[in-house]
Order: sequence, then structure tokens, then C-alpha cells
Amino acid sequence: MSAKNGSIKLVAGNSNPALAQAIAQGLNVPLTKAVVRRFADMEIFVEVQENIRGSDAFIIQSTSFPANDNLMELLIITDALRRSSARRITAVIPYFGYARQDRRSGSRTPISAKLVANLITHAGVDRVMTLDLHAGQIQGFFDIPTDNLFAAPVMVRDIRERFDLGKVMVVSPDVGGVARARGLAKRINTPLAIVDKRRERPGESEVMNVIGDVSGYSCILVDDIVDSGGTLVNAADALIAKGAKDVYAYITHGVLSGGAAARIAGSKLKELVITDSILATEAVTKAPNIRTLPIASLISDAIARTAAEESVSSLFD
Repeated sequence: MSAKNGSIKLVAGNSNPALAQAIAQGLNVPLTKAVVRRFADMEIFVEVQENIRGSDAFIIQSTSFPANDNLMELLIITDALRRSSARRITAVIPYFGYARQDRRSGSRTPISAKLVANLITHAGVDRVMTLDLHAGQIQGFFDIPTDNLFAAPVMVRDIRERFDLGKVMVVSPDVGGVARARGLAKRINTPLAIVDKRRERPGESEVMNVIGDVSGYSCILVDDIVDSGGTLVNAADALIAKGAKDVYAYITHGVLSGGAAARIAGSKLKELVITDSILATEAVTKAPNIRTLPIASLISDAIARTAAEESVSSLFD
């Protein structure tokens, strides 16, 4: 396919080659031949091996683990494309790392999400496309057009196929995620509950109360990121204790660091469903109750609309 004002070029970093290939197949456009490798001292070297002059270039790169390496790859690929005279450069970042640092959490602390946005902008990116930002206001950290896609349509389709919606309740795992959970509950016309928690220290959470009557329902926890898995495990315990029939979780970004996969496997969660915005580790793929939803078709549709100068937001109407 071709862009409105030039050909489409897809350039993939090393963060998630499987997703990049799936996006390319969805667009029926081959990945651009490029070398992204390391020198002996781990410096990153990029060489684009095709002519991209005047093209509409899309870099597919999540800034997931190792976050700093993948971020540097994104910046250096951008510089290579800019110096090769690409007409427009769009950074497709399915998982935007550092998004949880979107505000000052205390005295003398950074707003790292803003810093990363500045780095990406000043490297030469003309447009950003991302998926389920941790906080919607991060779009305002970029001084360039930013499209925040939503995984909700993919999740809704999956939920409709697998559940009797008359017996489902959507649950927010914390007060901060109520808007996201309410949006999903509205799409599938189910009631909403909230888990009230208090976090004593980073990486740990303590469930205090469940707001709403979950007795007899199949509960679906909804959130944007699962990292250690502690919040989901504690929420599942609280919901089962309050009479929930069973507990599932639909989470966009499966960070699942450390022993998170084992923690989920040994929990009362019947199933954790994540997208492939982050390349799954071996531990995640082997976990019996973790399933992955492909997100490539959504991203390829958004890329096609961007290249054709059509509305992206209409994908979610």
C-alpha cells in the first residue's frame, strides 16, 4: 500500500519483532531492510538498507524491558531516518515506558514521562502513535501530534465471545482506574465494582475493601499495566472472599517483571488476558492461566489511516 504523499516504510527495532512482522502482514507491506545491532561495548548502530527518501516512515518499537536500550534504539533509528530524508517519521510505540512517572511523586523527583517525550520529539519524530497510555494527559507532554489507541475494542470482542454477559461484572482494581473500567462496562452493558486498595510502598499493595456486590458474578478486572501482579492477585483474593464466582483480568500491557508470571499462575485468577504490545517472556508463555490477544490488526489499521490522512479516532466510535 502507499501513503497519500509517498510510500510507506516500516522500520522495526528489536523490542518486539513478532508484533512488527504481524503489523507488516496486516498492511501487506514488507519490513524495511535495516540493521539494528550492538558494538562490543553495547553502543547501538543502525543502518537503513533501502532508499527511504520522501517516504512516510513508521518506526515500530515498544520501550519495554530493557527499557533504556529500546528507547535508545528508537531515538537512533529516528535520527537515521531523518538524515535519510524521510518525508515524515511516526514513532509507533505500543507500550510507552516511563509512563508511570507522569507526575512528581514527591519532593526532588522527576517527571520522566515528559523527559522521554522531549527526547523523542527532539530526535526528529513528527508524530507518535501509542496504545493505552497509563495516563491520557501524557499526550500533552508531546509537542507533536499524538494518537493514543485503545485496546478496548479487541477486548470487548473477546469478552463477548467467551462470556455470558448477564453474569459478568467489570471491576476496577483501584480507584484510579475507574474511568477505564467504566468505559469497558458501558461497552458490554454490565455492572461495575471497584477494589479500594492502599499501597504501603512501591511494588506492594494491600486490598482494603470491595465497593459493589460481586456475589455470584464472573468478575473481570480491567487495567492498562500489570507489572509485579501483586495488585491483581490481591484483588482476586478480595473478590473471591466477597462471593465472586470466578475472577478474570484483561490488561493491555503485560510487563510481568520478576516472578510475576509465577505469582499469577499460583493465584486465584482463572485467567489473565494481555495483548502482545510487549514481547512475552518464556515464563509468561508457559504460564497456564495467561493468554495473549493479538493487537497487530488494530495498529495496522491505524497506520493505514494515518498514511492516508484519514481519521484514526473513528476506529473507536
